[in-house]
Amino acid sequence: MGEILEWAYGFVWGVPALLGILGVGLYLSLHTGFFQIRSFPAACRAFWYRLTGRGASGEGVSSFQALCTALSATVGTGNLVGVAGALAIGGPGAIFWMWVSAVLGMVTKLAEAALSVRYRDGEPGHRLAGPMYIIRNGMSPRWGWLAGLYSFFGVIAAFGVGNATQVDALIGGLGDCVRFWGGELRASGELLIGASLAVVVLILLLGGTGRIGAVAERLVPFAAAGYLLLGCLVLVLRAEAVPRALGQVIRGAFDPGAVTGGAVGSFWGTMRIGVSRGVFTNEAGMGTAGIAHGAAEVDHPVEQGLMGIMEVFLDTIVICTMTALVILCSGVPIGYGTDVGVMLSGDAFSLVLGDWVRPVIAFSLCLFAFATILGWGVYGARCAQYLFGKDVWGRFAWIQAGVILIGATLSTGTVWRLAEIVNGLMAIPNLIALAACSPELCRLIIEYRKRSGDCAGGGKSCKYLSMPIVVNRPPCVNSTPSRWRQRSRGRRSIT
Repeated sequence: MGEILEWAYGFVWGVPALLGILGVGLYLSLHTGFFQIRSFPAACRAFWYRLTGRGASGEGVSSFQALCTALSATVGTGNLVGVAGALAIGGPGAIFWMWVSAVLGMVTKLAEAALSVRYRDGEPGHRLAGPMYIIRNGMSPRWGWLAGLYSFFGVIAAFGVGNATQVDALIGGLGDCVRFWGGELRASGELLIGASLAVVVLILLLGGTGRIGAVAERLVPFAAAGYLLLGCLVLVLRAEAVPRALGQVIRGAFDPGAVTGGAVGSFWGTMRIGVSRGVFTNEAGMGTAGIAHGAAEVDHPVEQGLMGIMEVFLDTIVICTMTALVILCSGVPIGYGTDVGVMLSGDAFSLVLGDWVRPVIAFSLCLFAFATILGWGVYGARCAQYLFGKDVWGRFAWIQAGVILIGATLSTGTVWRLAEIVNGLMAIPNLIALAACSPELCRLIIEYRKRSGDCAGGGKSCKYLSMPIVVNRPPCVNSTPSRWRQRSRGRRSIT
């Protein structure tokens, strides 16, 4: 059984899946004229505007709350454990390919967020969005089975990747804190932590997306800022090593053996590890972020698409790069060719700052894991609602709390590997939907740019797009957001 699961895992997260994710990202980039790069300054301004509290929504979930909910699911153990593993297995060059995957992932997240807002159902505060609604409302009705398949995969993944594995990481982090102070976390302590966590998560989930968004917009910036502050402190103390570290990343991307002493000598292996770990940490192509972004109350779908760009940038370009540079600049020995866990990141921080930082890093890992549980709780509940109706949210919350309790007491690696496989399978329906609805994405971008005065040709073409798109109907947005919401219901993508 174990060998079958390993084979399936290697296939799902192997070459075909990565080519599919990167292929759709490249297709959307070319189709939109690399809109994610051209609009990046605007995305940064919009993010800062919302971060400073000036973009708050009076009704429903705000754009920033939706972004933080999505970030809570992506900024997690992969930013520490995944990056350390990518460096050890693929060498420093793997970080370069993580950057490449992030650039393509930005437009994928843009599409997921914008199309989820475009094709969502429900009223403010009770928005139903995500790939399943993109498929149902944006594609032909005969593809309804694909939406159901995505939701089925999403429910299973929420119990595994988004719950049990995170609980295991959280308890492991707390155990490191206890051991640092000379104690030992026993089974009874693990059970108590699991029970407490289950109660907290249950209360938050029963409060709905509004309560989770309110918690996420405070927890995620706090956890990320604290971690980045420690990372910046390390880089300041090792400033002379930063240029050399960046040189290792660039050189190792194309000649890994020259940097790793031959321990990692395969160009393809370095690229595959970097891309796969990049996709794993930012989840671009999985479609899950659309569930969170689709709940935002915005005037135009592309406005929330800009937050999708920032999600990938903050997760991969900022936080993952910080972890990689800390490891490379610290001087900690790296056993190239062997996968490592969070120990490598902890060793790097403690070597520069001292052993006092170990419990701080472990606590950061706990915060990231807790945030991921909340984010995936929303994803799983929405998928369950699509399959079984709106009333299933409360029952799902209770089941999710039960899985937390089980995950705190049992070690079932086979179940977690199965959940990771199902998580990868979620990409297939989502990528099909993004490719099929790409004309509508281009139309929305044209519409958004026209409002900003960037489009020419009477709205039928845009200098920011690589190909002209004929608009068969009037724009769906005007100066009154509520009118757009009325007219956006029931529309099909353009042909």
